[in-house]
Amino acid sequence: MSCMSKSVHVSETPATRWLRDRHVPFTEHPYDYEEHGGTSVSARALGVEEHAVIKTLVMEDDAAKPLIVLMYGDCKVSTKALAREIGVKRIAPCKPEVAQRHSGYQVGGTSPFGVKKAMRTYVEEGILALPTIFINGGRRGYLVGIAPQVLVDRLAAVPVHCALAETE
Repeated sequence: MSCMSKSVHVSETPATRWLRDRHVPFTEHPYDYEEHGGTSVSARALGVEEHAVIKTLVMEDDAAKPLIVLMYGDCKVSTKALAREIGVKRIAPCKPEVAQRHSGYQVGGTSPFGVKKAMRTYVEEGILALPTIFINGGRRGYLVGIAPQVLVDRLAAVPVHCALAETE
């Protein structure tokens, strides 16, 4: 019996299975996860700008319908701007246990790919202009690098304007 070494391959997740099933090319980027470290930790570990590390946020509208918002790692979501743009009264983050129930992923490891429950997906429009983005691959401490156009082409993500600088 021979042992094959897998250089940077991480075991399959629902997200990587989803990407492979749709023939989406991606690179794998494991890193040492830090509790409450956020995107600054993963950006530093990967040696990339935090702006290119995309957060997957599970939120809900005023009717408690879940949705996904994809946002730059160094920005926050203006829930007022997003609600106005998509025509609902309000948007709020889901509680961690609710987000996990909708997505099937542990908070800190949420990917927009291969979610348990189909959800409307919104992406901050400027993200689509980046050459490559790094987004969660379905596990804490694991990002995948993809072309941002995949978000629109394969997830049907709707471009929106709702970014706030972290300091605002």
